[in-house]
Amino acid sequence: MKTRHQRWMGIGLGLLLLCGAVYFVLNAFQSNLVFFFTPTQVAAGQAPSDGHFRVGGLVKVGSVQRSDMTVEFVVTDTVQEVPVRYTGLLPDLFKEGKGVVAQGRLDADKRFVANEVLAKHDENYMPPEAQHALDEASKARIGAGVVR
Repeated sequence: MKTRHQRWMGIGLGLLLLCGAVYFVLNAFQSNLVFFFTPTQVAAGQAPSDGHFRVGGLVKVGSVQRSDMTVEFVVTDTVQEVPVRYTGLLPDLFKEGKGVVAQGRLDADKRFVANEVLAKHDENYMPPEAQHALDEASKARIGAGVVR
């Protein structure tokens, strides 16, 4: 085989290996990708009914119910509400009326079953997605003439 043919075979093999590596990286990235939805989007059916996603907003005051290691609460964006069930230890900063993001999936009863709950870490921070959702809900309420 000529040197020129060997060089082209080497380049072709290198490109094939590079394409394979890119495929595996993108496949791993897509399987770990988790989207964020607001309670309004979940109520509208925009969230996947068969996959994992995140829902965020405020923990509704008076909605937290504890039973052993299982906690049920409601996440709201001040327009819609999503009931959440979580089994495990909650973050120390988890409180009613404070920001929260829960990751999990919807069950058959349209209740969100969380496998992870994240709470804001200080008084000035709220996850950007949750803050944007609350701002949009506030704009929608003001535009509709509803004031709470």
